Amino acid sequence: MAIGRTFAVALHGLAGSLVEVEADIANGLPAFVLIGLPDTALAEARDRVRAAAVNSGCPITGRKLTVNLSPAALPKHGSGFDLAIAMASLAASGDVPAESVHRVVHIGELGLDGRLRPTLGVLPAVLGAERAGFRTVMVPTANAQEAELVSGVRVVPVDSLRDAAVWHGGELEPARPDEVSHVTHDAPEPAADSRDDGADPNHVDADLHDIVGNDDAVQALLVAAAGGHHLFMLGPPGAGKTMLASRLPGILPDLDTEAALEVTSMRSLTGRQIGARLSRRPPFETPHHTASAAAMIGGGSGQIRPGAAARAAHGVLFLDEAPEFAAAVLDSLRQPLESGQITIHRANAVASFPGRFQLVLAANPCPCGQYGAPDSECTCPPSVRRRYLGRLSGPLLDRIDIQLRLRRVTAVQLRLADEEGRLTSEEARARVVAARALAGERLSGTPWSLNSQVSGPWLRERKRRLGHVTTASLDRALERGGITMRGYDRVLRLAWTLSDLDGVERPGSEHIGAALYLRRGIT
Repeated sequence: MAIGRTFAVALHGLAGSLVEVEADIANGLPAFVLIGLPDTALAEARDRVRAAAVNSGCPITGRKLTVNLSPAALPKHGSGFDLAIAMASLAASGDVPAESVHRVVHIGELGLDGRLRPTLGVLPAVLGAERAGFRTVMVPTANAQEAELVSGVRVVPVDSLRDAAVWHGGELEPARPDEVSHVTHDAPEPAADSRDDGADPNHVDADLHDIVGNDDAVQALLVAAAGGHHLFMLGPPGAGKTMLASRLPGILPDLDTEAALEVTSMRSLTGRQIGARLSRRPPFETPHHTASAAAMIGGGSGQIRPGAAARAAHGVLFLDEAPEFAAAVLDSLRQPLESGQITIHRANAVASFPGRFQLVLAANPCPCGQYGAPDSECTCPPSVRRRYLGRLSGPLLDRIDIQLRLRRVTAVQLRLADEEGRLTSEEARARVVAARALAGERLSGTPWSLNSQVSGPWLRERKRRLGHVTTASLDRALERGGITMRGYDRVLRLAWTLSDLDGVERPGSEHIGAALYLRRGIT
């Protein structure tokens, strides 16, 4: 008997590694041996594959069958290898042409009756196959739409193991329509805690035009969107912190193709619904303050799963009531904020996820929330207030470019609000796109595309061209200890973003002053 060979894909984070599936039939007592570092779900494929083959009318040999997943040292997780194992086994016994099976990557989980069930992570798996040079991928029919989002790959959707064998040239009758359950055409069920991030953030209920009396906050939101800056808002309940944060995704530009592929791949990996097109709108994640470090960053003792920060990549991660989060959870964000990458190490595997997101923190000024509110009395002692905000570590806050104090809107501000003068999300997004275009021209030829990503040495080199008079207020703040060196660089980043929004070539002293205010607005 010949050895049957085909290919599958093992996912570690969003990276797909090609796995060669080899099946060998030998003399000996009947057995089905699966080797190559499978996890528990994958080891159970022996029973699923054998039952599926019998019920599909193409039983696997009763002799000793050995299936090897190579490279053997690479950890492999999940049930998405079932179809590849079955096809390699049928090729080894001569039931399907080995040459045809060897040219195709197979992805899918088998039911005991031979049906192919939808599998999580098909999009990143197909991307991994395409980058490895394969041009034909067989997937469950329910996953065909997302697989077809990868250009340059022929996607073969099948409903059952028998249909897969027939496609490869096996001499079997195709499955009758009444033998294939309609369930196979359903999309994967979304995770219990998932939310449809494909919803349009510019819906009338979430428009920037709804915000009244908070002009400074709207300007800060515009600056954050134009430069990709992180934002911290401090204010009493009812000041509009959550309302402002929920409007930020709506004024961000559409994602480019590479970012959209990553966002859509993350949706596929986490079981969220995917349509016929890439997700072009930035995601918006709002984890609860009881979230653990693993829920925030990602983790797991077996298969490493992405956390809220990874799901927010190329979008917004909003932490409401930030001091209520555990200190270790908040500090776990420091590394992704600097590197834009989330890397999780385990004893037997390393997984990487995209981690370039905009962080928005919101906090009350004290546990009761009334400190500084003119119409309410705070009952918290000074030591309690200091301890409450002290839960946000200095190193974390130092990485937040914009720090703003909000106050409740008064009746006078509400009456004076000019309805026609307020920005809509569509108008704000147009300004953000124009500002990012200016920054893109200036940063062409560098590894950066946004002001928030620019390094300190590059900024300080450009600062010499601005002149000492322009940056005098910033230099004084550094000399007096009002800002750190990291804060100095971040003020320069904000000043460049402000000048981009104004459409001028370089920042002036007014931009430096406005940037200092945005940086130190809570002091």
